[in-house]
Amino acid sequence: MPLQEHHQIVSVDDHLVEHPRVWQDRIPERYREAAPRIVEANGKHVWHYDGNVFPTIGLNAVAGKDPKEWGMDPVRYEDMIPGCYDPVARVKDMDLDGVQAALCFPSFPGFGGGTFFRAKDKDLALLCVQAWNDFYIDEWCATAPDRFVPMAILPVWDIGLTVKEAQRTAAKGARTFSFPDSPVPLGLPSFHSRHWDPLWQVASDAEVPISLHFGSGSFVPGFSFSGKAPGPEMAAENVPFVVPIILFGCNLMWSTVDLLFSGALQRFPKLQFSLAEGGIGWLPYILERSDFAWDRHRWYQDIDKETRPSDLFRKHFWGCFIDDEHGVLNRHTIGVDRLTLEIDYPHSDSNWPNSRKRAAEVLADVPDDEVEMIVETNARRMLRFPRLG
Repeated sequence: MPLQEHHQIVSVDDHLVEHPRVWQDRIPERYREAAPRIVEANGKHVWHYDGNVFPTIGLNAVAGKDPKEWGMDPVRYEDMIPGCYDPVARVKDMDLDGVQAALCFPSFPGFGGGTFFRAKDKDLALLCVQAWNDFYIDEWCATAPDRFVPMAILPVWDIGLTVKEAQRTAAKGARTFSFPDSPVPLGLPSFHSRHWDPLWQVASDAEVPISLHFGSGSFVPGFSFSGKAPGPEMAAENVPFVVPIILFGCNLMWSTVDLLFSGALQRFPKLQFSLAEGGIGWLPYILERSDFAWDRHRWYQDIDKETRPSDLFRKHFWGCFIDDEHGVLNRHTIGVDRLTLEIDYPHSDSNWPNSRKRAAEVLADVPDDEVEMIVETNARRMLRFPRLG
């Protein structure tokens, strides 16, 4: 079997559920009543913040549960296994799963910090962003520095604040910045503007990749949803949420093409993007289609006329997959040195506690040297996260 004992799995996309004291322990006292805090409501634990109620939906903490028990309803901490919110317990769950290291995205803030972007009090929102970053880097990751990969979210509503927080967290050891998969649904300037250049400069100088986790830009794909979060009108039409669950990876198709033709990659030759939870099976098609269209339409448009989009992709992007047999079969079309593995614990796409077993099945016909790149060394290279010892 190609996945050998010496292959360490480094997951570029896992998740954590914040414990109740994350913000209350870090926010100045005058803000604590308004800062995120857990309250009991109808027998469930929910977050109160910015005058709104935010449940931890059950689908975000399904590890260890039968799929027949999954659902969108709020849950209590007792309903989750401790590895969802306790880093010590998480390490034990990783050991059980045969996973060496994990990059963990937020839950309450949203994968790219969207909860704080939408908040009315932006002074408090900035403190909340900083508090999450300090919690994750100084508390969660410090529990097991060789097992957890530091990352940071950013106050993207203000480019000046974004740059300062990126610089601060890079100095603290952040190995990636989580950024909306597209800023446009949030009402922010697109990748085609120069608005984000100061951030791209910081990321390039610090050699910190940008992680674009699908759904982090708030757009819910599927024509029935009109790009907005499903509400009562969707329930009335009986539109199942499985539709956007299937289509969320399409968000990263759009983001990839946007960035390939944005000019940012030419301005910042060291800039890197990780396409978190997007899968890789679509990449051969979108790269072929991009090259096809570029070859015919480059001459009359203000785009790079010399560099093929597929060549740009192989210098600037990293594909990420959980369970993608089609993508693995076409790995050489994408570039084996640009593929990484995800575990997605404790979410519904995860194969925990059988992630290593399933990875071995998916990679059964892949040569040993390529397996090593896909499950470990590509991620370590992208994130500058070497083996310890």
